[in-house]
Amino acid sequence: MREFRSLPRLAALVLALSIVVGSGVQAAATSSNTLVLRLKALRPDLPIVMVHPTPVAGIQGIELEGGTFLYVTDDGRHLFAGDLWAMDSTLTNLTDTFRNSKRTAQLAKIPREEMVVFSPKQGTRQSVFVFTDVECGYCRKLHQEMQAINNLGIEVRYLAYPRDGIGSEAYTKLVSAWCADDRQTAMTRLKAGQSVPAKTCANPVADQYKLGRDLGITGTPAIITQSGELLPGYLPAKELALALGLK
Repeated sequence: MREFRSLPRLAALVLALSIVVGSGVQAAATSSNTLVLRLKALRPDLPIVMVHPTPVAGIQGIELEGGTFLYVTDDGRHLFAGDLWAMDSTLTNLTDTFRNSKRTAQLAKIPREEMVVFSPKQGTRQSVFVFTDVECGYCRKLHQEMQAINNLGIEVRYLAYPRDGIGSEAYTKLVSAWCADDRQTAMTRLKAGQSVPAKTCANPVADQYKLGRDLGITGTPAIITQSGELLPGYLPAKELALALGLK
């Protein structure tokens, strides 16, 4: 999937959109379909996922593949990229709120049996989803703290995210882990740089990788809370507990 990161090209898109509108298009409310068609006419390669309403009157949000957001005024005259914030008693990132809600809904659809789960023995206080690779250093560092994480009452639900993509060596190793008779042991061995028997079966590795891309995951480990918040990469056990509100 592609990501929309070119600011010069975005500036050109905004200018072109203004020219198109200013050349005879009425400054009236524009439907979502019309906005998409107009943007596609200006940038056919724009990877639009969906258009959604925002809490701000007159502004619609446009989600792109990879988790980037654009915002367009209803009259089609102005466009900007970035996050939308509300200024009430505190600053609230409305774009993150939307992202979190989407992550929560998407992750809730994944059956537990399609994950590699490490659960506390004394009861679970919080759970996190972790998109992981078996070869990245910080993924291995996080796994080395699995016992400490579990001891704090945190359950870790691993999802596959081979950073080099489907068909890579990491992808093959993750498939072997998901197809192993004992997934936890296989995952632990791979995280320690050891080998496991190569196996194939019906597995969710490719689907989980695609889901990660759709949710804006670009690196590992990517830790997502039950409320959908994406935490900033590797966190030691105690810092992870604090981030989850556990004392």
